[in-house]
Amino acid sequence: MKTKQLFLILLTFAAVSVNSQNKKQNVIFFLVDDLGWMDLSYRGSTFYETPNIDKVAMESMRFEQAYAAHPRCVPSRMAMVTGKFPARNSSPGRNESHLKKSEFTIAEAFKKGGYTTFFAGKWHLAGAEVYPEDQGFDYNYGGGHAGAPKSYFYPYNKQKNPKNGNGKEKAILHLDDAQEGDYLTDHITRKTVEFIKSHKDEPFFAYVSHYGVHTPFEGKEAYKAKYQAKLDKNPPKGSDYIRIGDTGETKVHQDNTTYASMIQSMDESFGAITKVLEELHLDDNTIIVFTSDHGGLSNRGNKRGLATSNLPLRAGKGHNYEGGIRVPVFVKWPGVTKSGTTNKVITGTDYFPTLLEMNKLPLEQKQHLDGKSFMKTLQGKKDKDKDREIFWHSPVPRPTSTGDRSNTAVRVGDYKLLDFYEEGYVELYNIAKDPSEMHNLAESNPEKANELLKKVKDWRKGINAFVKKPKKKK
Repeated sequence: MKTKQLFLILLTFAAVSVNSQNKKQNVIFFLVDDLGWMDLSYRGSTFYETPNIDKVAMESMRFEQAYAAHPRCVPSRMAMVTGKFPARNSSPGRNESHLKKSEFTIAEAFKKGGYTTFFAGKWHLAGAEVYPEDQGFDYNYGGGHAGAPKSYFYPYNKQKNPKNGNGKEKAILHLDDAQEGDYLTDHITRKTVEFIKSHKDEPFFAYVSHYGVHTPFEGKEAYKAKYQAKLDKNPPKGSDYIRIGDTGETKVHQDNTTYASMIQSMDESFGAITKVLEELHLDDNTIIVFTSDHGGLSNRGNKRGLATSNLPLRAGKGHNYEGGIRVPVFVKWPGVTKSGTTNKVITGTDYFPTLLEMNKLPLEQKQHLDGKSFMKTLQGKKDKDKDREIFWHSPVPRPTSTGDRSNTAVRVGDYKLLDFYEEGYVELYNIAKDPSEMHNLAESNPEKANELLKKVKDWRKGINAFVKKPKKKK
């Protein structure tokens, strides 16, 4: 081969290589509603079946100590799109689900960076009439006021069973192509797959925010029968509920067959999306983030039906104990992340700066105030931010529903403190040694308890966190 020909070949190869490195990566942010830390097969569940999720999880970096920013839907979701602790926006509290138009969201950052942006599913942040299309999303399928459907079977806003819910029907927008018998999880998946196919030649940011596996409990009949047969073959032993401290009743077993069928549909959704990425040869250039908005519905202060068990973690949805805020998270970054687990502590505010940095987009420092990028962890590098402070604030409890009470919590390093400020006492746990939060160290380690309590009080005051005024005595 002549020198000139060899030079041209090498030059062409170099140009292709540089172009490949500079090509913008797609992002799939796959968010499940109410999915507990133990609700996936790869996390240890022997009742639920999630083969599609497990497959990708085993190819990804799996976060063993990942948190939601709040143990309920609205504040947690607000944190993910804004990069701020929800208490900064008085959510829950003064504004509840009011996402302000002035907020510069993760979608707006990606749109500014040249991405086509897509949203499908649950929004639940429209208290001030602010919808996904107002916050940087080019497409919105399903996002409106609704926090849950009246039915997972079309029509989604028409309540089929009065026992499954109450109140006014809230809008699930822009799913007008639904047909009789459509299942909402499948419909959201279909819209996502259609979007990917029609935008395969341009960089996209797709925020797939499922309504499932939130109540009402409704699944496909064939799947329900499958899990009932599985349950009949191996029924759980012992009582279905226990009491741990003052958290109401805690569900012990994963044996809700309808919930299991909803998880299977959600797993199939994930599988359909990853399959189309492979078919279009986009899988090597698409970042996948999988997470939940908070812990599973496992605790009650009344006789409501419960979804799952988060054991060995304490409590569940609504609680600032680990069962309410620790969530399954994995990230697949083709060519960068290696398969394995990490104990890096992250929370819901962190996705905003992390995904920007991963895609070499400008950080929005004035916006994601409480978000910390964990890109170095994904790259396998050492992260020195070990003693970072993460806060949770729950000023609007639901003691008769999920069994929780008002408190503010902080985790710093291995220690976590819960300040039950209305009742005047604290709980301190070493999460590294006691993830089940069974051994309160507040009395045996008063120095650490006082140190973290001061941090909580200073933080609560510094951001003007909402605290309910005590009722006046008659």
